[in-house]
Amino acid sequence: MTAPRVVVAEDEAIIRLDLVETLREEGYDVVGETGRGDDALRLIHEEQPDVAILDVRMPGLDGIEVAREVVESRSAAVLILTAFGQRELVERAAEAGAMAYLVKPWQKSDLIPAIEVAIARHRQVIALAEENDDLAEQLEVRKLVDRAKGKLMDDHGLSEQDAFRFVQTTAMGSRQPMRDVAEAILSGDVTP
Repeated sequence: MTAPRVVVAEDEAIIRLDLVETLREEGYDVVGETGRGDDALRLIHEEQPDVAILDVRMPGLDGIEVAREVVESRSAAVLILTAFGQRELVERAAEAGAMAYLVKPWQKSDLIPAIEVAIARHRQVIALAEENDDLAEQLEVRKLVDRAKGKLMDDHGLSEQDAFRFVQTTAMGSRQPMRDVAEAILSGDVTP
């Protein structure tokens, strides 16, 4: 199993160095580090890490803004690590899609589980999004096939069962997806 890839964005150099050293000692692959939010966003898109650890207040872009963009693009899990624990910041981080939130000074015993939970949650989100995309595609194909069946029934007097069988056997015989056959029927390019 490969080591989880991490980008660290922390504007305080001492804290960033300590964090990077701890992560490497724990077997993480730190693929990028920066003290600026805009550089963090660039690094995350270039390096495609498993998790991005972001401070809230950084020059360039604030960590929550970076988190929002990273979550929207599904690029990585996001862990917010900051000195600020105010409810308003926690709520903003949650709304942005951060998977974990730790307040400095952090302890290794809190950091590592938070990273692992963030990565696991991110993987769940990705899996659910892919499942949702698959279901949406299946529904779209079903609608196209139903419209094609309707056209075959109206234009050629086929029963619903015969219309479906025609779509299915044409797809199998031509080694095409049912979507393509249904679209060809609807455009008039394929007829019984």
